[in-house]
Amino acid sequence: MSATPASLRRSGITEVDFGAGVTVVEPVNLYGCRIGDGCFIGPFTEIQRGASIGPRTRVQSHCFICDLVEIGADCFVGHGVMFVNDLFQDGGPARGRRELWRPTRIGDGVSIGSNATILPVAICARTVIGAGAVVVRDITVPGTYAGNPARLLRTLP
Repeated sequence: MSATPASLRRSGITEVDFGAGVTVVEPVNLYGCRIGDGCFIGPFTEIQRGASIGPRTRVQSHCFICDLVEIGADCFVGHGVMFVNDLFQDGGPARGRRELWRPTRIGDGVSIGSNATILPVAICARTVIGAGAVVVRDITVPGTYAGNPARLLRTLP
């Protein structure tokens, strides 16, 4: 029996625009993204081409930040947070049809709790997203949000 050779792709750091004073804990898979000054990127994190992380933002371990995600300055992204850019509009994955992907914009000073899932939305500055929350709609009022789907628990000054 003849086996077809596997296509092996190595994880690593390729074509990343790093700001000054960035800390990255390997292993990671970072490629074609921008990471601002003073950021921290934890292990087992993937940040894809086209994503950008603002200055002084901390991304904890086991996160997935896909293309079209922009995270502002001074944010916190907890362990295991997943960002999504494909809403399966045709009943399945876009399979490389980038025109079906949607952007996500995270404002400055946003904290996202562990294991949250962020669909293509805009989240305003000074917002807290609770652990395990699923954000399916834009958030325009600073506050604390939790649940599935994420709902406002209280406003913040």
